[in-house]
Order: sequence, then structure tokens, then C-alpha cells
Amino acid sequence: MDVIERHVARLPALDDRWTPREHRDDALASALLEGGVAGTATHPLDNVRANALMLIDGDPDKLFGLSGLPGGYDLDGILDLVGTSAGVPIDHDARYGPVEIAPEPILAACGAMGERLAGAAARGEHVVLATGHPVGLALFYHALDRLLGDRGARVSRPARGERWRDPHLAHDWTIAHWGGVGMITDGREPRHTHWPEAMRRMLAAERPDVVVADHGFAGAAIEAGVETLSIADVNDPALIVAKALGRTEVVVVMDDHVAPDAYWPCFQAIAARF
Repeated sequence: MDVIERHVARLPALDDRWTPREHRDDALASALLEGGVAGTATHPLDNVRANALMLIDGDPDKLFGLSGLPGGYDLDGILDLVGTSAGVPIDHDARYGPVEIAPEPILAACGAMGERLAGAAARGEHVVLATGHPVGLALFYHALDRLLGDRGARVSRPARGERWRDPHLAHDWTIAHWGGVGMITDGREPRHTHWPEAMRRMLAAERPDVVVADHGFAGAAIEAGVETLSIADVNDPALIVAKALGRTEVVVVMDDHVAPDAYWPCFQAIAARF
């Protein structure tokens, strides 16, 4: 059993919740709150503030491969962007406590993602899927892979098996795919990553019409000028700032660190546009 097979064996199966069907928006919103995708975020305010300050300081781990950030935004400005995107304002004077995410902006952004992907499928466009969160978001991307393939899009696996040594972490990485979903592994398991190098290599191998990704995979695609539909958590503001700067249009802001099967309402909101 290889690295991806071992990883997949530990994930829940795609059950009936991942089969496209009609749902009322209020039912999907309730499910997002129940699953923790919306509601009180996993990352508290002190973490959100600290990561925003690291972005302002130019920490490569927080830039996701994007140049020109924070684009003139200070801490208060970034907190405003995050709060607006999440649908719940953040208190500038607070230092600790919860950060809240409303379900309605998640569903709206997923609807916009669905509109674009439905068009891609109808036109047979080339789509690349990739995630730096191969546990929490794996089922979501896997369901998208299946949907896109069934509806006519061409989902590819660029640079599959390509290996390199990361000079920042002194570690060897390999690009792997679960179906059409790209990720990186260390030879033992798929790994969480913020770094853009894997997507840079994927785009050097093939340039798609649209990328669906998160973290550095999304940042590298935006930086390369590829149309990108992305996911961002409240403690990772780089993609949110990039949207505010007009460099990308669709960013779904939600908690990206909950159970893998909690993201089915996001998938249903996307599939409803097909």
C-alpha cells in the first residue's frame, strides 16, 4: 500500500451527503454550524492577530508565494478584511477570545465557485485541484474531482511523482495525487503545507484554465496569473488580502481544520450550480 492509499484508508467514505441533490440554504447553513465549518473558529483571536502580523512582516510561511503583500494594509485593515469575509466583525481592541464565522458568506462564495466550475465543465476546460490540508479538506476536493470529471471538465495530475529538496526545511518532498487532487508527501504521509513550490512545479508542467486550491498551492497559482478559486481560514489572511487587491475573485473563508466529512454542505452549494 503506497502513501496515498494509506492516507485514503483512514478517511471517511464519500456517503450520500456528497451526492448532488437539492438542499435549502438554511439547512446547509445549519449543517455548516453543526460541523464546525462555521461558528466559532478553531483558531482564536490571538492566533489570527499573530499570523496577520507575520504576514505584514513578510514571513514566507504566511505569504503563500504571493508578492506585494500586505499591499498597504495594516493590522486593523487585515482584521477588517477577515471579519468582512467571515461575515462577523473582529474587535480591534480585543487581544484574546473567539473568532466567529457566519455560514452565509461560505455558501455565497461556494455558489460563486460553483458557477465558475460549472462553466469550466460545460466548456471542457482544464482544471487543477490541489490542497495543503490533505486531511481536513481531502474529501471536499475528492468530491469536486468526481463532480468535475462526471460533468466534462479535464482534471489533470501535473508533475505527479516529481521530487525535490526544500532548502527552507531541509526536507525531501514529492508531489502525489489522490485521483485528480494534488498534495505533497514526505514519503510517509501527505503533509500540511503553506509553501508554494509544489504548485510552481505543477504549473511548469501544465498551465490549466483554472485552479482550485488553498494555502501555497493557491498563492502560487494567483502569483502566476492563473485564475484561482481558493479556500482560506481566518488565521491565514494572504488569500483574503489578495482578493481585496483584485488579484483573485473567489475565496471561501471558513474553518479548514475540522472533520473531513463536515464540508459536504460546501460541496452541495457548489454542485447546485451545475
